[in-house]
Amino acid sequence: MSVSPSPKVEEYQPKEEERFPSYLFMVIHAVDYSRKDGVFATSELNFFLGKNFLVTFHELPLRSVQATEERCLKSTVHVARAPDRVAHTLLDGIVENYQPALEELADEIADLEQRVVVNPSPKMLQQILQIKKEVLHLRQIIGPQREVLGRFAIGEFKLVRPHLVPYYRQVYEGLSHIGERAQAYADSLTGLLHVYLNMSSNQTGEVVKLLTMITVITTPLMIVGTWYGMNFKHMPELEMRYGYELAIVLMLGSTAVTWWWFKKKKWF
Repeated sequence: MSVSPSPKVEEYQPKEEERFPSYLFMVIHAVDYSRKDGVFATSELNFFLGKNFLVTFHELPLRSVQATEERCLKSTVHVARAPDRVAHTLLDGIVENYQPALEELADEIADLEQRVVVNPSPKMLQQILQIKKEVLHLRQIIGPQREVLGRFAIGEFKLVRPHLVPYYRQVYEGLSHIGERAQAYADSLTGLLHVYLNMSSNQTGEVVKLLTMITVITTPLMIVGTWYGMNFKHMPELEMRYGYELAIVLMLGSTAVTWWWFKKKKWF
């Protein structure tokens, strides 16, 4: 009844004085992803698999359980003919239901890739780190589940009939493919983080470049204005008839020359 943080499978072999048969106890997790809060939600499914019974326990409604129940009641392929077949259907449904969560994640990553090039912002950095954290969470879920299903895929348990082992192997391969996609998403987010940092660095460089250019362009104005702002008594320029006009022409001319030099060097 206690919550298990990681998937597992245990085989119980009864003692001689016990009357009930051997069974498997398995813990596996279903996932759901919400773009609203950017978090993977996990739902635990426990089941006891015996030779002629299958008991499931879960606190929250699970689509895979509901779908399997409907197939058992309505389908003509006799899903409920044996417990190991029903267990396979449950596991297959859980793995299939990973796909919508992965599609939501892929859409969000694609949206971030478009926005990070247009307008990188500190808020976007938080989103990238949050999604990267959730992808890591997904990989932590998939890894142990892949190990659990791998034991079914090699036919380790006698409670699973040999002719059903290939079907369990298909579920294992599907989960392995999901793990590969999660790894690809993690790599994409790492690359996206590098792009964001480079774009932010370029923006900072452009700002510094602009401020430097403004400083250099206005330097002649400051030099001339400061020079003639000293107002010493024996400065001959202060008594020139056209000294004011000459100072203005000198400031504008030197500024224009500086501007022309920047344009020639293609610095802006």
